[in-house]
Formats: sequence, C-alpha cells, structure tokens
Amino acid sequence: MANRNLELLVLGLLLVLEVALISTQSPIPQRNLVKKETLYKPQTPSLEQVFQNDHNWVDALPQEHIRTLVATGDVMLGRVVNSKMVQSKDFTWPFKKTIGLLKNADISFVNLEGPLTENCPVTTEGMKFCGDIRNTQGLVYSGVDVANLANNHTSNYEDEGLDTTINVLKKSNIAVTGLSGATYKDIERLRFAFLGYNAISPQAQGTSWAKEDKIISEIKEAKNNSTIVVVAFHWGVEYTTQPTNKQRELAHLAIDSGADVVIGNHPHWIQPVEIYKNKVITYSHGNFVFDQMWSQKTREGVVGKYTFYDNQLIDVEFLPVIIEDFGQPRFATELDKQRILSGMKEASYQLYQ
Repeated sequence: MANRNLELLVLGLLLVLEVALISTQSPIPQRNLVKKETLYKPQTPSLEQVFQNDHNWVDALPQEHIRTLVATGDVMLGRVVNSKMVQSKDFTWPFKKTIGLLKNADISFVNLEGPLTENCPVTTEGMKFCGDIRNTQGLVYSGVDVANLANNHTSNYEDEGLDTTINVLKKSNIAVTGLSGATYKDIERLRFAFLGYNAISPQAQGTSWAKEDKIISEIKEAKNNSTIVVVAFHWGVEYTTQPTNKQRELAHLAIDSGADVVIGNHPHWIQPVEIYKNKVITYSHGNFVFDQMWSQKTREGVVGKYTFYDNQLIDVEFLPVIIEDFGQPRFATELDKQRILSGMKEASYQLYQ
C-alpha cells in the first residue's frame, strides 16, 4: 500500500512539472508585447504633395535626419537696387523682410546675377549690371551660403569684374559655383555638391556653359564625391510661363547623369515643377531681388524650401514673395500666396498633358 501511495505521489509531481513546462512555452499574451516603432520610409514628393497647404508634417520626423536647402529666384544687386543701398548706406536692405527663412536653412543658395565691383557706377538704368562690393554685407546678413555665377550678366565687367566678385564672396565665406566643377558643402555628415550652368548668351569666359558633355562628366564626378548633387541652370525665355524643350532636355540630362535636384532661373517669371525619375526640377523661381517693378509677374517669385531626409528629398515647399520698392521682397499675403501657387501648380500639370 505504501508503495502504491509513493507511486501516485511521483505521478502527481510529474504531472505538475509537465503543466509548468507547457505554460512556459506558450505564447506571451499580446498585451505584454512591446510594439515595434514604425520606420519612416523617405520618398520623393508628388506634385500634389508639393502644392499641399500643410508642410508641417516634416517637423514630426527625427530632426537629426533632416537637412534643408533654400533656393531663391534671381538676385540682382545692381542698377536701382544698388543705387538704393549706396545712397542709404544700408547694404542689408533687400533682405530685411525675408531674412528668417534664408538664415534658418542649413544651406541658402542664390543665383547672383551681375558682378560686384570696385567703383561700380551708381545708376538706375541700363542692361550692364554691377553692384558695390559692400553688397556682400546683405548676402552675409541674410545667411547666403552658396552663390551661382553661371549666368548671362556675370561677365558684364569682363574678367576683372568676375575675379573681384569671386574674391569678395570668398572673403565673406560665401562659396561660389558655376565656374568649373562642383563646389562642396558639408552639413553634419551630409555632403552637398553644387554645380551651375549658363545657357543664355553671351558664353562668358570663366563661367560654365551648358555644354552637354561637360554637364555629364561634372555631375558624375560630383556624385562620386558627395551625397546630394544640386544643379542650377540659367536658361529659358524671359517672361514666359512654360519651359522650352531645351530646358527640359538639359534638366533630364542632368538627372540622368546623377543630379538629385535641378534649380532653374532667368525667365523672371515663375515656371513649373516637374517630377522626373523621382527627382524634382523647378524650371524657374522667378525674381527674388530685382528692380523690375513694371509688371506684376516680374515682381513675383518663389523661395523653394527643399527638405532632405538623409540623402532623400522628401518635401518641397514654395513660399511666394512680392517685390516692393524696386528691390525688397516680402512674403506674400495668404490671398496672393494661394493665387501664385495655384498658377504654378496648374502650369506644372500642363507639362504632363
């Protein structure tokens, strides 16, 4: 009888151990699981996203991954603009109403249309542009980091004017591009390469002409030595809404060669945006600092805010400006902003028709 009781006791203990073992191997209840964080997958914005009203969603992303590039329309510090600054002795005047956006970007990029020279004649007319060398104060004040010099007015004062412009910009810690090869800027472990090309006569010595083989080779070299390649073109037909076939050919060539974003200027009117092979092309930002007060469209432009998540462009926001008093841009009112962006959006969709 004692043996029988001992046998039953042992069997009972084995049963308890088996139940305990099974319970340790059963799935953990769902409520105790730690939910994995959803990883953000960066991708190129669509046209609809570019022209949406709300771009604040970018602020919710991990900011250690975010870099912003701000690009403006044409900046011309000559003629009436120069005259106003020299007479008032205020060389920051053109940028006073837009300084916040440019200053707060990781990189601010402008197309500087016209040389900065010693003894620049103070005038309010003519098509030969120059600006006082003290105009660099305004560029520094507004936070400009890189200036493209590949345009049809850089050579207005020949080699001496170009050399002086390069020297005064570099002394002000403003990098220049559009000369020969890429200019590089390192922003917290991310390297940007900037290239500029002029497609508007005259073909000035010392600046980069939009020659196809040159574009291909320089972009490929820049891509091998950087993370993000930004290509600026001075191109198109003045006072037109749509890009020419040549503009589109050059833009597509740049992207096919490795460019990550293409930025255009010269028409003095805003032109559309195109998404090509998941890359963004802005054909013209219009004017930014200019004295063309004779029409509404030449008084308007957009500042492009290009947001990157690591090496991927994820958002483009256009902030319209309106020029006042022959050279001082201000951000557009809400009504004008919607009007300008609606026109830009409509022109952009027309490219696909």
